[in-house]
Amino acid sequence: MPIEGKEKQQSKRIKTPTLLQEIIAEILSRLPVESLLRCRSVCKSWYSLISDPHFVKSHLTRNTHHRLIYSTVPKINLKICSLYDALYHNSVNALELDYPLKHPRKSVWIVGSCNGLVCIAIEEDTLFIWNPSTRKSNRLPNCGSKSQPGCYVLYGFGYQDSTDDYKVVEISCIFKDRAKYDTLVKIHSLKNGNWKKIGAFPHGIPLDDSGKFSNGALHWAASKDFGSSYSWMIVSLDLANESYCEVLQPAYDEGDKDLTLGAIGESLCVLCNYRGIRADLWVMKVYGVKDSWTRLVSIPYLTDPGRDQFSVPFCISNDGKMLLQFGSRLIVYDFKNSFFSQIQKLDECLEACTFVESLVSPDAPIRSWR
Repeated sequence: MPIEGKEKQQSKRIKTPTLLQEIIAEILSRLPVESLLRCRSVCKSWYSLISDPHFVKSHLTRNTHHRLIYSTVPKINLKICSLYDALYHNSVNALELDYPLKHPRKSVWIVGSCNGLVCIAIEEDTLFIWNPSTRKSNRLPNCGSKSQPGCYVLYGFGYQDSTDDYKVVEISCIFKDRAKYDTLVKIHSLKNGNWKKIGAFPHGIPLDDSGKFSNGALHWAASKDFGSSYSWMIVSLDLANESYCEVLQPAYDEGDKDLTLGAIGESLCVLCNYRGIRADLWVMKVYGVKDSWTRLVSIPYLTDPGRDQFSVPFCISNDGKMLLQFGSRLIVYDFKNSFFSQIQKLDECLEACTFVESLVSPDAPIRSWR
């Protein structure tokens, strides 16, 4: 080829327009995590872009890929499936997860999820913050609590937006003679990498469930008394200032009922089970405002449920479908059409929660040396 022809060809290549970095970032931010993990291998600039904290946050805000994670019985395991398939197809392709310290005889407890990170407890005392999408995990240091007779431990997992920090709370409850008890609360900061004591739980004793995260605070159902004088209250722990508050409850109907605390999205909620009749779902529309409690739906019991009850829904779609647990089964209730359906091809479920796919790292940020 003549020299002049080569120069013209090179000139054309140089003048060919390339995608701007902003456009590439815009396209990549809409991809699922699995695709992004592959895209990191394309070139150094893409690896750097996808690993950038600003891109990670941008991807998190735009991502619509939600998953359901659940623990199975009698074989101890964690499985995952598409939340959309569970809601709309009533049949799921659940995948077995390779979670930290996986063992067929070691219990696993799903504490909660935030921004794609899931907190799990192995054998109730070994804690991990884990990203199932990237398969990365962070084992938290031992908090120093010792197991003893008459003692049980509760956890909660949440996110402090003002400092971009993830926190795990441990509440140890020790029963003594004549219905007396002691409590001790510890909090772990992912940024600081350590546990600290913040005193006793000030409002009675929390009931046996994980803390529910909503509006920057963890919430537990608690009781000041037991037996005939049993009381049920909602207690919040603000993760920013580490202060407690009692959350005022809705005006439930009269009758024999069981109350269960939960959170759907950013909204705090309570499921009021009137045994064998119905379950009312109350949602706090404006956080901290008692009058904003709204009875969103009443879920009927079509047959005698026996000992089984509905759980707080894991999610509610815009067209009125809710995913919830009944006994060891996961079901979908379409409250606009008053129709129940059971999810097929699913193991017996012990507990479950939803999470969004993300690139958020479970590791503490690297601190610069001084």
